[in-house]
Amino acid sequence: MKNRKVLRISVTDRCNLRCIYCMPEAGVKLCPHEEMLSYEEIEQVAAGALMAGINRFRITGGEPLVRKGLTGLIEKLAALGPEDLALTTNGLLLAQSASALKAAGLKRVTISLDTLKAERFERITRRPGLEQVFSALESSRKAGLTPLKINTVIIRGVNDDEVMDFVRFGQSEGIEVRFIELMPTSGLSPGCKEIGKWDRSLLVSGEEIRKIIEAEFGPLTRSPDEPGVAKIYSTASGATIGLITPVSEKFCAGCQRLRLGPEGKLRICLFERGEIDLRRELRENKADEARLDQIIREALGRKSRWERGDLQEASSEMFRIGG
Repeated sequence: MKNRKVLRISVTDRCNLRCIYCMPEAGVKLCPHEEMLSYEEIEQVAAGALMAGINRFRITGGEPLVRKGLTGLIEKLAALGPEDLALTTNGLLLAQSASALKAAGLKRVTISLDTLKAERFERITRRPGLEQVFSALESSRKAGLTPLKINTVIIRGVNDDEVMDFVRFGQSEGIEVRFIELMPTSGLSPGCKEIGKWDRSLLVSGEEIRKIIEAEFGPLTRSPDEPGVAKIYSTASGATIGLITPVSEKFCAGCQRLRLGPEGKLRICLFERGEIDLRRELRENKADEARLDQIIREALGRKSRWERGDLQEASSEMFRIGG
């Protein structure tokens, strides 16, 4: 079985979009720059993670490309020799940096994209930029940042009519499209986001999405032993899709992700309320890689025993610790 251990590294809580399910239009209180981990500190945590058996890193945000000098961090992490080094991005700044990121050692990218329609893109993200995302996909392909993947959050009454459009788009472009259930990290409107209310009627389950696809493409074939939380399927016509179903189906037992926030807080889950302050360990306790190895091993052990409970009672700021 493939190693499923992943460290998701959020390098910033800043973002150049204001997606309706993630961040209120007015923005949020941001982490001061001096309280964020430096790239050197992130490198040290990653080295400890490798000692603990984690050899897959994913760079997230916020929007990671809004933090200056990100290629320098990629170089540092690539030099550690991980099995996988990937980036999740909204794509707005990717076209101009794809080649440099590849040269620095990045292996692949996943682009978050919830619609293929320009007007709807602006409604969902509250910003223009769909053409920039399409350019990013092409630039990433040319740079060799493959396999390309798209993450798509499906919301009832907002973009659930585009499921088949995304399947066809992914097939024609050779891109794996991953459909993600709307999670109660936020609501649909700024008001819902700010008071933490979540409306379950907006949820389109993974099973419903699968039935929509199978109605046109026929039965989907499951890919075995994928090293992640997504269930990967293929159609008879050659399209590859993923279903990420944190609401309708618990996958805690198969998840081995840890999350490092920009301020140095290590969490065992997006919905776990406890945190381990690695910034304090680094700056005050002068933790070395052996100490970080110990902390991360303990976190992995705790995660193996952890169950999230009722997801509707959970809450999280996805913009701060990555999706």
